[in-house]
Amino acid sequence: MNAVTPLDSDSMRFGLLLETAQTQQDLIAAELSALQAHARGLDGIVRDQIRRTLVEELGTVIEQSAHAVLTLRALERAAKLRFLGWTLATTLLSGGVTAASAWWLLPTPSQMNILRIRHEQLLAQLANLEQLGGRIDLRRCGSEQRWCVRVDRLAPAFGPQADYLIVRGY
Repeated sequence: MNAVTPLDSDSMRFGLLLETAQTQQDLIAAELSALQAHARGLDGIVRDQIRRTLVEELGTVIEQSAHAVLTLRALERAAKLRFLGWTLATTLLSGGVTAASAWWLLPTPSQMNILRIRHEQLLAQLANLEQLGGRIDLRRCGSEQRWCVRVDRLAPAFGPQADYLIVRGY
């Protein structure tokens, strides 16, 4: 009974179908391995491309940062110069206004000399008036508004009737 029994057509179809499926699975496994190897290669390529792109972009950022720093320094210099200019202009303007006000309001040296001379003359006249009785306290007194003078009550009286008194301050 070594004889091989013929397979029916359904079994034959299932066998061929299984064999085809097995072949397909082997092909798919081989393709999957090749795809994985390719993916690993792509991973390295992608990483390298990302690295190059990142380096290029960082180089651009560094260039733009350096340009921004130079621009900011130029702006800083311009702002300092503008501030210095405004400070000088304000100082000169306020000094000019002060000088003009002083020139306009204060007397000239010749006017000061005239005023000094006039002051000395007035002081001399005041001294003369004091000698002539300028310190006498003379007022109107009472309801009738008669002339009265402040006298020194401790000083002696003069005249035949002792009706002359010394004026206070003399």
